[in-house]
Amino acid sequence: MLKFIARRFGLMALTALVLTFIVFTLTNLAPNLEKLARAEGSVRMDDAAIVSWIEENGHGGSLIGRYSQWLGVLPGWVRTDEKGVTRGRCITEGSDPALAPAYCGILQGDWGTSTFAKAPVSQVLGRSLASTGWLMLVVMLVMVPVSLFLGVAAGMREGSRLDRSISTFAIATSATPEYISGVILIALFASAGSGLSPLLASWGWIEGKTLFMGTSTSAVDNITFWNFTLPVMTIALYGIGYITRMTRASMAEVMTAQYIRTARLKGVSFGSIVVKHALRNALIAPFTVIMLQFPWLLNGVVIVESLFNYKGFGWTLVQAAGNNDIQLLLGCSVVAVLVVLVTQLISDIGYVFLNPRIRIS
Repeated sequence: MLKFIARRFGLMALTALVLTFIVFTLTNLAPNLEKLARAEGSVRMDDAAIVSWIEENGHGGSLIGRYSQWLGVLPGWVRTDEKGVTRGRCITEGSDPALAPAYCGILQGDWGTSTFAKAPVSQVLGRSLASTGWLMLVVMLVMVPVSLFLGVAAGMREGSRLDRSISTFAIATSATPEYISGVILIALFASAGSGLSPLLASWGWIEGKTLFMGTSTSAVDNITFWNFTLPVMTIALYGIGYITRMTRASMAEVMTAQYIRTARLKGVSFGSIVVKHALRNALIAPFTVIMLQFPWLLNGVVIVESLFNYKGFGWTLVQAAGNNDIQLLLGCSVVAVLVVLVTQLISDIGYVFLNPRIRIS
């Protein structure tokens, strides 16, 4: 097991290097650097001034060299202008250049400075990931138990009316993208002119004009049931349908296995057969799907957080892309790559504990 984990960590490191280099290359294309120069310098800069700004701010030179500086394996760039002012990647404003470290990249914990937020990237990402972390936690707490319960219930009674009803619900929710389900939920529960809110308000059942809040901006500082329910349900609905279908298919297949028939012939109760014999083997495929939900959630929150104006990781990624914030985009890519690689590693290790017949060679 330890040898397998060590080998996977090496593969993860190589994969992370390749993916981050691709993102670094795309974000540092000439049009992006020109747009950055005009945004940070002046929109009236001519071509010569743009080239000069790019060189003076460390965006010139070879791509491999700049990537190595960003990574922290090469010393950061240093420039001294004709006035004798020294600037550099590792030199912060107002600090003594002589005391600045030579290396200041990702490996040293320096993620750069966001041109959009005017703050360190690590600080911006820390704040946004904390907000998205709460959202993902609540989504998983809602999505996983509900989907497993529905999938097991449908798979236990394959072909029954319950199975058909659950399957229809699962197909409908998994076929509806977040930007549609989110708008539908807002129209039903967070609109003062349509849906249930006007009816409930006329009956005096709610104090305000809407049952739920259509924006979740306040949830960043204070999470309540009324400002957090709609974004959670928007994300969870799609995942519930997908995991339910996988669990149902896996459970239905396990229930037809020979050892299940043998247990039935021996007189074992149906509930004991499901819990002790079928459920553990049926959870192998859903476990993989559940672990894949974490990277998917990072993509799903981009839509949902923008729709509900919830300032988490997805909202930050959209703002970084819209404002050509190269350093913040690179930081977001590192987080996304790490989430995908770590969840895949946990998924592989979890196989062994779910099914002892699976061995790591």
